[in-house]
Amino acid sequence: MSGGAFTTTDGARLAFVDEGHGLPVLWQHGLGADRAQPAEVFPATDGIRRITLECRGHGRSELGDESRLSIAQFADDALALLDHLRIDRAVVGGISLGAAIGLRIAALHPDRAEGLVLARPAWIDEEGPDHLRIYRDVARLIDTLGIEEGRRQFEREPRLAEVEAVSPDNAASMRWFFDRADPRSTVALLSRVPAEGPGISRAVMAGLRLPALVIGNDRDYVHTLATARALASLVPGAISVEITSKSVDRSRYVAEFKAALETFLGDRRRLR
Repeated sequence: MSGGAFTTTDGARLAFVDEGHGLPVLWQHGLGADRAQPAEVFPATDGIRRITLECRGHGRSELGDESRLSIAQFADDALALLDHLRIDRAVVGGISLGAAIGLRIAALHPDRAEGLVLARPAWIDEEGPDHLRIYRDVARLIDTLGIEEGRRQFEREPRLAEVEAVSPDNAASMRWFFDRADPRSTVALLSRVPAEGPGISRAVMAGLRLPALVIGNDRDYVHTLATARALASLVPGAISVEITSKSVDRSRYVAEFKAALETFLGDRRRLR
């Protein structure tokens, strides 16, 4: 795996992965994750170049100015990475937060996007959807009680029980935030990003004109199948694929995810 880092115009040093050759695919991680998450489900396909930016406060990237933490800033940073790599156009997208980043790029910079992948999307067009409030619960508890007491209190939160009943995998992810290396980064990210939206209206989504793939799964509290289906119906001609949830069978989840991406990206590569 190759990669490096670059410095943004406001002075944040951001890490990235750049591997493979051929069709460029900007493939982004979810909130709080790093380069490993999107790599797990990306197919090993010849003729595909995978590029992943570790967003501010994620992985090896600096947090920078906390007031800049937003989906809009992450999308701008991703475009800056493409500029840094001298890539004019790419398939854009990712998982959860990564899907929102890809959607924003495709909508506001259509000349830079030759395809769009919205995998397990968490947002449509609304700001601070209710199913993302649990992220803000985690931020509040860490900020006010600290890691250990916050963790104990979190186990008593009614919202965690709601998540656990629908998606044990989501619940495990929420607990993981208490083990994240930098609590300051965790609080900054979880208190800000889930409270906003991608800043793209449904009318703009309906005006998109590019190949699109939407990947959804059931038994997912944060990334509901209804959200994936709504986006698939909004983006003209989008291909909708439902895969097995991680809460049901992780190995099937990974295999089906890779297969859906391989088919979609293979078609884009052959049409170039």
